[in-house]
Amino acid sequence: MSFRIDIFTIFGELVETMASASVIGRSRAAGTLDVRVHDLRMAATDRHRSVDDAPFGGGAGMVMMPQPLFDAVEAVDPPRPLFYLSPAGRRFDQAMASELASGTGFSMLCGRYEGVDERVCQHLVDGELSVGDVVLAGGESAALLVLEAVGRCVPGVLANEASAVEESFSDGLLEYPQYTRPAEFRGWSVPEVLLSGDHGRVTRWRRAQSLARTIERRPDLIEARGGLSDEERELLDAHGLGDAPEAER
Repeated sequence: MSFRIDIFTIFGELVETMASASVIGRSRAAGTLDVRVHDLRMAATDRHRSVDDAPFGGGAGMVMMPQPLFDAVEAVDPPRPLFYLSPAGRRFDQAMASELASGTGFSMLCGRYEGVDERVCQHLVDGELSVGDVVLAGGESAALLVLEAVGRCVPGVLANEASAVEESFSDGLLEYPQYTRPAEFRGWSVPEVLLSGDHGRVTRWRRAQSLARTIERRPDLIEARGGLSDEERELLDAHGLGDAPEAER
């Protein structure tokens, strides 16, 4: 059974182009992902296919009307939950991507202009979803971010299932540094441990590098994990990485 994701938008061609490329596109072609893009204008009732109108009370910009949005969603009966992409929503992260991927599907509603009529938020969608503290022209780029992040977590999407497990944020840490050929480039050499063939050493080195990189660049992630364990401190010390100020917390 395919994992289904429905996206409601007024820029269907834009979403389709991106959703048909790379790993998501291959998974759609293989039937692992069932991504359906719906044009909100198809539910408009006037000859201009309008989906927006001026806000009551005045103000700059236009607001998406409830009628086209309700009708478009109800005509499709998409998989739930249905999320409205909004800066006011729950912060999307890797943990939520994994959470959504553990189900059978979900849907997203892309806003435009100054947003959507509040009745859409109260009575149509199941919640709001934010990809960060930024303001976008519309929800399409946010929807594509969520689509790719969740899609990669769906079993069968990635050729190498270990990739999703080892990537950044999978265990609350940033990913370790990666290297490929040549072993020396412009005088910069690949760390010897990666050329040793000792898989145990490589695993320990990568774990230490992941911890050190997270301490340096995203100490908030270390704090969210409850700090470092004694075993992690010892691992950092063993690799000469235990002097970072944050590592002493």
